[in-house]
Amino acid sequence: MTSCRAIAAFRRTVWAHYRRAGRHNLPWRKTADPYRILVSEVMLQQTQVSRVIPKYKEFVSAFPSVQKLARSDLAGVLKVWSGLGYNRRAKYLYESARTVVGTYHTDWREALAHSLPGVGPYTRAAVQTFVFNEPHVMLETNIRTVFIHHFFPKRSKVADKEIVPYMELAVKGQDPRMWYWALMDYGAHLKQGGVRNNAKSRHYTKQSRFKGSLREVRGAILRKLVQTGRPNLPSITRQAAARLSFPKSRIKAALASLKKDGLIE
Repeated sequence: MTSCRAIAAFRRTVWAHYRRAGRHNLPWRKTADPYRILVSEVMLQQTQVSRVIPKYKEFVSAFPSVQKLARSDLAGVLKVWSGLGYNRRAKYLYESARTVVGTYHTDWREALAHSLPGVGPYTRAAVQTFVFNEPHVMLETNIRTVFIHHFFPKRSKVADKEIVPYMELAVKGQDPRMWYWALMDYGAHLKQGGVRNNAKSRHYTKQSRFKGSLREVRGAILRKLVQTGRPNLPSITRQAAARLSFPKSRIKAALASLKKDGLIE
């Protein structure tokens, strides 16, 4: 394990960057509302911050509270979400809102102590950290980049369990909420500077190509549905085949996939 002196130097580096160039104006950093934090964390999964900011503002304007989202219908939620991609995230967020309100009576601590649709260990830890300012261990790509860059520079196949002890040491005595903001911003800075450490992680999986993928076809179909507002499977099939420039076999596979995920009827 590294020395206390090395951890202290590491902290100084992270804080110095945060003071100098931290992303202090991100809209979800100006609230401790667990609903809005959850919205931002779900949106940020596999999506660039620059794309999330306008969609986040649009979404919380349309659904300003977890109760409002829970009372809405999935078609309306997908309409607002349209253009952000990975539409299952919208469905999970909608289902989580209904669970938080209906099952846990908007008791967020209780809700986060249990399983919520589409809310994995990282997202749960992020909401708990940014809402309650608790020092949970939360690992995502930017944070992995930082710790691998500083503590495993010559290693490959670094496991998360190897990183966690360094995270636990580094967060001691720090403000957890601001420390994790600083880590994420520093990780984004390293990436912009050409540091590419994700492939050194044992848990790294290269994102599949979007162009020509089933995700592209699914997204195109859902955009058409949002425009028409008529989620009826037979008419969708005819409409999609007539208006979308994809092979019929791909459209059929995408429709089956969307139906399986509960995104269309």
